[in-house]
Amino acid sequence: MPGKLSSTAPLRPAHVAPVSLATLASLVGAAAPAGGPAATAEVQVTGVTHAGDQVRPGDLYAALTGSRRHGAEFVPQALAAGAVAVLTDAAGAAHPALAPALAAGAPVLVVADAREALGPVADAVYGSPSAALTVIGLTGTAGKTSTAYLVEAGLRAAGHVTGLIGTVETRLGDLTVQSVRTTPEASELHALFAVARESGVTAVVMEVSSHALKLGRVGGVRFAVGGYTNFGSDHLDFHPDSADYFEAKARLFDGRCRVEVLNLDDAALLPLRRPATVTYSALGDPAATWRAADVVEQGFGQHFTAIGPAGPVPAAVRLPGRHNVANALLALACLTAVGVDPRTAADGVAACPGVPGRLEQVDAPGPVVGVVDYAHKVGAIEAALLALRSLADVRGGRLICVLGAGGDRDTGKRPLMGAAGAQGSDLLIVTDDNPRTEDPALVRQGVLAGTAGFAAEVVEIGGRRAAIAEAVERAKDGDVIALLGKGHETGQEIQGKVLPFDDRIELAAALTARFGSETAVAPAGGATEHAPAAEQHPADRTAEQEEAR
Repeated sequence: MPGKLSSTAPLRPAHVAPVSLATLASLVGAAAPAGGPAATAEVQVTGVTHAGDQVRPGDLYAALTGSRRHGAEFVPQALAAGAVAVLTDAAGAAHPALAPALAAGAPVLVVADAREALGPVADAVYGSPSAALTVIGLTGTAGKTSTAYLVEAGLRAAGHVTGLIGTVETRLGDLTVQSVRTTPEASELHALFAVARESGVTAVVMEVSSHALKLGRVGGVRFAVGGYTNFGSDHLDFHPDSADYFEAKARLFDGRCRVEVLNLDDAALLPLRRPATVTYSALGDPAATWRAADVVEQGFGQHFTAIGPAGPVPAAVRLPGRHNVANALLALACLTAVGVDPRTAADGVAACPGVPGRLEQVDAPGPVVGVVDYAHKVGAIEAALLALRSLADVRGGRLICVLGAGGDRDTGKRPLMGAAGAQGSDLLIVTDDNPRTEDPALVRQGVLAGTAGFAAEVVEIGGRRAAIAEAVERAKDGDVIALLGKGHETGQEIQGKVLPFDDRIELAAALTARFGSETAVAPAGGATEHAPAAEQHPADRTAEQEEAR
């Protein structure tokens, strides 16, 4: 019996020129569709989707292999909703749900890898929209989101009408929608590009996850530039090992990008370097195409000199930490690669006010600085705490870290996360992140297993709100509280439900409750108000449920 379908409806362009099924069949090497009429040229396709509940009349429905079910299960609903043909693999063609469709003469394109075929098909259906845009793709274990916002700011400074596709949100000009995952499925992604083209967008910066590269989500995309932030072991609940994770990331640099930009400070990336590769170094490596010099921390940001092919340029970034100097350099390299003047690019990056949930300082009264960050990977935790350690030292205070690990995810990194938290802070409070279906106490024990042998005091407090309250209660003048793991997220997933929970709101409320009558420490770049989220089902989460955590 067919399963229940979700009701999410991604954006589609208003105008699509019909494409013959024969053209698409030839494109993917399925010249003789099973079950359908011989004259496939008579079948005209005006849309494509991989989700049965999103089918519109004239669509090609892509029945893909899923982690638990096959999309062929939903072919009857797709055809009933107006799909004119089906794209699937051998397993889908053999699925019992497809038999009635074949018997009724519905055209079915059978290919070896339907996911791999979906990108080129969607690109063709929507008229190759990415070719009409300047598309910049960013991959890496950490730093994709921050760099994407910096790149977008530089594009705007250069006069582009911009789009952004990533973990926090999807923005096309003035239109903003929730992001369900870091990188949309190929059918949705090319539709977004088509909407962007219709809306007058000229340049799009997007995050490209390892999931997206391994599952073919960016197939058919014409990238002007591909940028790589850094590499560290992660997502081993999806990838069998680090080698597979690296290989997936490396696919962005298989020739699909006109310009490739790599971090020269990360030795793991050096095998991807080619003679034409653009490189950058926050550590000032003179061999890099772009390098930083004279880095000076100033408040919650940094000034530095960016030295590129055309000479030095004054630069700045309104985020702390040497890793954000690296992100700014990557942004400059990407921007200049698409023709933005270096000084204009640097001014745009410097003007970016910050990134939601990335070293975001909360607006609250009192002598304690509260910062929220999305760091939930070992390297990201280390980088965030190193950046905030400098701030705590300048203020003459301690660094208090509140940290948890996600349930139903890579268990091997939990003790490494604990070690990073204990090594980088003076007080580490281990608490719950998104427990999902796991016992929260067992998840915390996994994190605590790595905290021995460090100077930091380590405390375990179940319940994230209670842990935040404890951190604020223990804080003294000059201290910095780093609330890590959830960043921009507005919910906490517990036993199949996502309950309203925003770290920024919770930390600000706790600080206000304790220091409400005192003068606030002004956030750098201005504060942002965050409305609480309504309770939702895990399938409706804004955060990248399967990819980031």
